[in-house]
Parts: sequence; structure tokens; C-alpha cells
Amino acid sequence: MNAVELGPVLPEAQTQSPVDLFLIFAGANIVATTMVTGAALAPAFNTRTAHGLIGLGSVAGAALVALLVPLGPRFGVPSVIAARAALGVGGAALLAALLYVTNFAWIALNNVIAASACAHVLGGPESERAWAVGLGILATAVVSAGPRAVGLADRVAVPLMLGVAVLMTVRAFGLTAGAVSPPVAGGLSWVRGLDVVIGYQVSWILMFADYSRYCRSETRSMSAVFLALVSTSVWFMALGFLAARAAGSPDPGAMIQALGLGTAGAILLALATVTTNFVNVYLSALAWKSMVPKAGEQASVWTIGLVGAGLSLLSRSWLDRYGDFMVLLGGLLVPIGGILLAHFFVLRVPTDVAALYEAAGRRGAGRGFSGAALAAWALGAAAYYTGTAIGGTVPALVVSAAAYLGLSRISRSREASAAR
Repeated sequence: MNAVELGPVLPEAQTQSPVDLFLIFAGANIVATTMVTGAALAPAFNTRTAHGLIGLGSVAGAALVALLVPLGPRFGVPSVIAARAALGVGGAALLAALLYVTNFAWIALNNVIAASACAHVLGGPESERAWAVGLGILATAVVSAGPRAVGLADRVAVPLMLGVAVLMTVRAFGLTAGAVSPPVAGGLSWVRGLDVVIGYQVSWILMFADYSRYCRSETRSMSAVFLALVSTSVWFMALGFLAARAAGSPDPGAMIQALGLGTAGAILLALATVTTNFVNVYLSALAWKSMVPKAGEQASVWTIGLVGAGLSLLSRSWLDRYGDFMVLLGGLLVPIGGILLAHFFVLRVPTDVAALYEAAGRRGAGRGFSGAALAAWALGAAAYYTGTAIGGTVPALVVSAAAYLGLSRISRSREASAAR
């Protein structure tokens, strides 16, 4: 397998096991940002409410991602290519550009969180730059070796991370058991808190086919992704919430210090950064090659990884507005889920894989811009951002799917009339 394979995966090459797929998504989700998502709820909710939001939001968001996973084994193409069937080449390019830009924020944010923890244990504050760059280079090197190398690395890293996470969980419950809960400051309604959790889960939606296309079974791939996202999110968001309560702060460094896990905590954050940035670098490289097909694979991977590492020192401000960032991503990505579900599972439009790779410029499936999809995307995003009273996720899904279905049928009806 190539480091960044944009073309379709042939059936005889679909040899990846569902276990490896589970480990890739679990490894990507066992990361400090998952903890920070739970920590973002700490100032606004009591323990019972927060855990309810985490459970419901994790299941709902993971289900939306997992429902699209069968498209990977079915077509053998990455997500940015599969999206062309509904959005058109131009529309999918807009989606790829969004993925490309936002992933730099994720890469940098993950690097700086882990670098801070590692520098605290070894080297002091002056070593933070070296840690950030070193971790960024390590993740990039593994991605450049291809998906098989990522799977092998996760087989080692994920069990080790799970062991450290168990220790963190024991410490967190030990510190919070019987303790007086700090006062709730408010600031988030429960529906907006739910949007924060779902928004984090849905941030994985643009990789629905990127790794599952190397698997043969649609059902097992879907189950692997769903279980990986739900189990790790429920665990690590709840852990982040409890750690933030113990530390009195949602800052990852403060949480690790409050739990008394210096070296072990640094190991967890370092490994978590590397494994989740496997996915971020890979997704960005796929997005870039979908927009610039002639770009070299290795050049794309290394450029993205090194730029992300270089931006690490500029990403601290994301922590201060983390909840807002999740809501922003949710508004942009949830409507895409509604459109893709409507196209592939309601309309069941036949997909010509070869046509998805043809140049844009003419009307038809996979070509140019889909007016119906772009309009549905805009309407779904508007519904999300205006649905503050009832939450944005459900309105965005319903509006985007309904708009796409209605506009697509009108478009096909007009084309049929013109043909007659």
C-alpha cells in the first residue's frame, strides 16, 4: 500500500482486518483533545448531567460516522473521492479544502499539548519546541511508510495507552470520590453541551472511507468504527471531566499534574499525539492530492507534517475557545453527513467509480458542482447555528437531508423533461 493512495483499492487488496480498523480509530480518539472535550463541560454541568451528555453525544456522533463507513469497502475510494458523487468534483474540493485547513489546527494542537507534558517531565520548558517538532516528525514518518505501518504502530501504542489510561481513571475516581463538587458556573445549555460532544465525534466524519476501504466487510467495518469511537469517547471524555474537576482547570497539563501522573501522563499524551496525528496527516495528504492530483505522495505527507509541527507554538489559543471550535466544526460537517446519507442510502443513486476520477466541467454525477448539495449544505449549516434553543445537530441533519432530497428530485425531473 502506498503512503497516500488516492485511487480505488481493488477487492484483492482489501486485506485489512476489522481489528486494525478498530485500533486506528481508537488510537486516533485516545488523545488529549477527547479529554479536553469532556473537560469543556466541567464549568457548566454537574457530574450526572455531563456524563449523560457524553454518553448520548458519543453514541449519536459515532453512529453518524459509522453509517457512512460501508461506502469504503463498497467503492474502495477515499472519502474525498466518494463525496464527489453527491457534491460534484468542485463541491468535494471545497470539502477537501475545509479538511486540509482545519487539520493543521488539530495537528498543531495535539503536538503542543503533548510537548508541554513531555517537557514537564524531561528537559524543562525550554525543550518544548524540540518535543513538539520531534513528535510531529515521528507521526509523519510513520504515515509516510503507508497504512500498514500505521496499523502496526497502533498495535503497539494503543494497548500501552490503554494501560496508562486505566491508571489515570483510577486516580481520577480516587480524587473525586466523596469530594465536594465545585459550583457549576453555567454558560452552556444542555443542548449546546450535547452539540459540543457530537461535534467532536462528527469531526471524524471525513475519514469514513479512508481506512475502511482497505477492509472487505461492510458490516464489520461499520461495527469496528462505531465501537472504537463510542468506547474511547465515553471513557476519555468522562475522564477529562473528572480530571478537570479535580484540577479546577480544563488545561491538559493541569489535569495531568492534579492526577499525579508525571511520566505516565506524558507517555499517554505523547503516544496519543502520534497516533491521532497519523490520521490527521493522512487525511490532509488525501485532501491535498484530491485537489492537486500531480502532487507527490511523500512530498504531500512530509510538507503537511512539518507545517503542522511548525505551527504547534501558535495553537495554544485553540484551548481557550475549544468548545466554540467544536460547535463550528459541527455546523460545517453535520450537514455533510445528512447529504451523504440521503444520496447513498435514501436515493441510492448508482455510483460509477471511474466517473468520480474524471475532470470537472460537465454536469452529471461526480462532475462540476452539485447545486442541490451546496444549497443543502448551506441550509443545514444555517439550521445548526440558529438552533440554539433545541440544539443544532438534529435540525442540521434533517434540513440538509430533506433539502438535498427535494432539490435533487426537482433537478432530475427538469433534466428528464428537457430530454423529452
